[in-house]
Amino acid sequence: MLLHWNRTGLISFCFLLALFLLHIAPAFSAEQKESRYNIGPGDLLGVTVFGEEDMSLKEVRVSATGTISFPLLGEINVLGLTSKMLEKKITAALKEGYLKKPRVSVSILQYRLFYVHGEVETPGGYSYVDGLTIEKGIALAGGFTERASKRKITLVREDDPDNPVESVGLNIKVKPGDIISVGESLF
Repeated sequence: MLLHWNRTGLISFCFLLALFLLHIAPAFSAEQKESRYNIGPGDLLGVTVFGEEDMSLKEVRVSATGTISFPLLGEINVLGLTSKMLEKKITAALKEGYLKKPRVSVSILQYRLFYVHGEVETPGGYSYVDGLTIEKGIALAGGFTERASKRKITLVREDDPDNPVESVGLNIKVKPGDIISVGESLF
């Protein structure tokens, strides 16, 4: 059966579809980003066990070894897990003798630091924010010094420290744990 659309019906359908997509797209992309983010040392997490306030953690920092301390369960290795994977891990552990139907929610309250050093005004570690680029990271570090070379910027990824990327552009995305090095200009 073929549908016959008149011009007004087609325009109305397209308008409603656009509104629907605009409404769900921001929520989907934010949820998708957090679900792909791998937890690492220094991240600040919030863990809620619904109906069990004593088991919830308003704020817990991931240790240097990639663990968190959780009530009744002790040390939990969270290194490399996404928030959804950690929710499932805690839920499964709580089902084994503690709660019948635990409902767990994990959120990332603060990402771990990224680092900027070399020819910048204020080298150091800075709080990661979503959408950060090399240029924005350098701006957070006070900008380039007079001797800085905008062509000698190296990026070391936390997940691939043995393969630094040399001569990166200013619009390259930065991830938590990354290291930005700004080299010195010869002139």
